[in-house]
Amino acid sequence: MGVKNLFDPAVKQDIIARINKLTPQSQRQWGKMDVAQMLAHCQMPLGVATGDHKLKGSFFIKLVGPLFKKQLFNDKPFKRDLPTDKSFKIADTRDFEKEKQKLVQMISVFSETAMSSEPHPFFGKLTKEEWSKGTWKHLDHHLQQFGV
Repeated sequence: MGVKNLFDPAVKQDIIARINKLTPQSQRQWGKMDVAQMLAHCQMPLGVATGDHKLKGSFFIKLVGPLFKKQLFNDKPFKRDLPTDKSFKIADTRDFEKEKQKLVQMISVFSETAMSSEPHPFFGKLTKEEWSKGTWKHLDHHLQQFGV
């Protein structure tokens, strides 16, 4: 697979093109979220990366999180149905077009200068490149979930 850097304009455009292939009728291949909920869910990690979405990390999470950090950047895709922080779970009905536009906008402005200097609440201190690659891998995981 090869983890890509979301700061690269070509990689960013590829992700946006994949998002633009989604429709309100796109069906998930696993998981519980519909396509609009997935688009809203994908905004959350981008918000964490830029410091706009704050997560509370427990002592236990901060202790074990760094042990899983390497999985964020290796070439293996994320496993299906991994646990999700409760603040990232989207259970209510969402407007597909609104969520799609918001996600595309967040990806468009995602840059090294927009990154938070705060440690990740689960993985600890990340470089800007690690934030970028982890964010790309999460987006890729969910786009694959919906077949694009």
